[in-house]
Amino acid sequence: MLGKLKLSALDADDLGVISAAVQDALVAVRDCAYFKDEKRFVLLLNRFQWEADPSIGSAHSRTHSALVFNEVTGVQHHNIPLGEPDRMLELLAVILENDGSVALRFATGRAIRLEIGRLACHLGDVGEPWPTPWKPAHPAE
Repeated sequence: MLGKLKLSALDADDLGVISAAVQDALVAVRDCAYFKDEKRFVLLLNRFQWEADPSIGSAHSRTHSALVFNEVTGVQHHNIPLGEPDRMLELLAVILENDGSVALRFATGRAIRLEIGRLACHLGDVGEPWPTPWKPAHPAE
């Protein structure tokens, strides 16, 4: 059985590891929240477990995870359907931009930009994983 993933990012390299772990995670618009008074942005994810060994147990699995950014001073949305809380978004990458902001890039050209005082990000699995027959796939470019 695979243990729960628990990662922290304080620099771009660390964030690259988290980005790889959350690639293809699914998140409902309602599960993206900015807590302005706490300077915290949280996403509750349905994360594909890329780190799982497909030769052990079920071939593929997903788990619920929380992706938390601290020291967030502002949030900008691009093409995020805020009026559709049940809309599912597919997270493709989490990137530390050259200007020090964090970009959450989703499929279909959607994005969230986090203005941060410094990078302080945490990813943690919550709950138990479940099997899925579908492995995310991306077209070759």
